[in-house]
Amino acid sequence: MRVRTDDRRNAIIEAANAVFRELGYERTSMSAISERVGGSKATLYGYFKSKEELFVAAMLEAVAEQGQVVMDLLDPSEPRVDLVLQRFGEAYLEFMATPETLAVIRAAVAEGAHVAVGARLYESGPKRGWEGMKAYLARLCEKGAIRAFDPGIAAGHLKGMLEAGVIEPLLYGTKPQIDPKLAVAAAVEGFLRAYGYTETRSGQGK
Repeated sequence: MRVRTDDRRNAIIEAANAVFRELGYERTSMSAISERVGGSKATLYGYFKSKEELFVAAMLEAVAEQGQVVMDLLDPSEPRVDLVLQRFGEAYLEFMATPETLAVIRAAVAEGAHVAVGARLYESGPKRGWEGMKAYLARLCEKGAIRAFDPGIAAGHLKGMLEAGVIEPLLYGTKPQIDPKLAVAAAVEGFLRAYGYTETRSGQGK
């Protein structure tokens, strides 16, 4: 029974994703989605209590699992901070550049006027990633691997440096201005210089 329930939920999300992308949030109705998936509106409301909740699920569930895989690369037990950030940065840009992730970002911006929808997309997506970076950098500060600083601000700097010249052009439908691998290498070097990391033979920062 659980498998059937999960299959039905996934079918609803897939249909909703298609309709939302075709019509946009404002013009999409639960009736249109129920017609696409086959079934009644009552069935939809049995899985999602509102169009807003279904929209958020449709936008984020396709990318949530891979996003968590990327965030798990921020391993505070690894002493080579430069290697951690290089691996994370490359995986992060690869994830951000996928058609699915770019579609979510575009949808979030397009529907940002719907305050509740925009806020929920941000909370469940970009903010969760920012919090993951913040937590990792806070651990580095505690260990003395980087200079003590507000980890939230440091996370914002890291995110911005990684994305610069790569993500914005992709959102506009054109090629990155900087090769992603070179962009990550430069961002990691610049970030660690700014935050006082020095590699030693033992792999510890000071």
